[in-house]
Amino acid sequence: MRETRKAKGLSQEELAAEAEFDRTYPSLLERGLRTPTLTVIIQLAKVLGVTAAWLVNKTLEEMAKR
Repeated sequence: MRETRKAKGLSQEELAAEAEFDRTYPSLLERGLRTPTLTVIIQLAKVLGVTAAWLVNKTLEEMAKR
């Protein structure tokens, strides 16, 4: 999510505002401290201009690299 957010030129606070989340939530997600619900994934994907499936697949790819 971090790479996609940055590529769209959004700060964590801007992403949170557009998705109607608390301003700290994107940071928690990006650091792996929270697991998003399907609703959250869909909201994030909409704001980031990608599909929910793409966002999930991208996340899985990043997790496989660790």
